[in-house]
Amino acid sequence: MKRRRSYRKKRPAAVSVVVIAIGVLFLVRLYQVLAPLLQMQGFKKGISGPLLSGWHLTALGSTLLTSLIYLLLSIAGLIVLAGLLRLRPWSWVVLMAWTAVSLIISLVNYFYSHANYLVMACDVIIAIGLNLPGVQQVFKIRRQDGQPG
Repeated sequence: MKRRRSYRKKRPAAVSVVVIAIGVLFLVRLYQVLAPLLQMQGFKKGISGPLLSGWHLTALGSTLLTSLIYLLLSIAGLIVLAGLLRLRPWSWVVLMAWTAVSLIISLVNYFYSHANYLVMACDVIIAIGLNLPGVQQVFKIRRQDGQPG
């Protein structure tokens, strides 16, 4: 019986730090899904009112839509996390774009409403971790000689 050799790439420590930051973001997003539903007692009472008033969302509709968006973001985050753990190049690209958009939204919220410092800190950690040369080489974004992959 032949043994298959596992040619796993060595995962840099920075990738593990990025994975932890994504885990924290997942928990924050999960909280953002559940907290509004718990506040309006959506699990006890269920949906007990209209979601739309004419062409506008009611408060209940807005809460449910926001929770649904955060739920979809959480699921997408888990998919990207799976790709990141398997060191897939697409996950690096998606996570960089996601982090850039998240940082922009966080900065707008910082200046115009309420800032979520935990999300901002995780986004900065992810951005720094993904831009390290060793991490870029593992994801085939950069070659050993420093040139783009």
